[in-house]
Amino acid sequence: MKQDVRQEVQEWMASGNKWPHLSRIAISVSENPASHSYFLNEISAAVGINSETIVRPASISEEELLNLINKLNNERNVDGLLVQLPLPEHIDERSGNAVSPEKDVDGFHVINVGRKCLDLYSMLPATAWGVWTIIKQTGIPTLGKNVVVAGRANNVGMPVAM
Repeated sequence: MKQDVRQEVQEWMASGNKWPHLSRIAISVSENPASHSYFLNEISAAVGINSETIVRPASISEEELLNLINKLNNERNVDGLLVQLPLPEHIDERSGNAVSPEKDVDGFHVINVGRKCLDLYSMLPATAWGVWTIIKQTGIPTLGKNVVVAGRANNVGMPVAM
């Protein structure tokens, strides 16, 4: 899959498009090994695209975070933006709605969630998209099938169910 993505990006660029750029804001919140592992996997999964990680301390204020998000929303070279969760307790997790819907690679913005609900084009969170890609690659038809989705988190369960 990674090779396929790499090739698609090369073809995209060969067609005269610019190199895709993803910016990730990571706030050092905890020493949670699962979160750290997920973060490292995200970095290595950015195949064929330009990816940067902006790390800020847990002491960052919500205003500083919102200013950084706004700055990246307005940077023309940034095509995608995500704010790594969890956020410190003093920052409202809905701060992610400050990410422009067009750059919201997590699909968390209320506009993108609404688009998903209406079966319109929207960004899907990476894990949900990965699950769907794996299901499609099995070749098993899904139309009319019943499934059980365990969990309803915004980044996996809810978008997979939708």
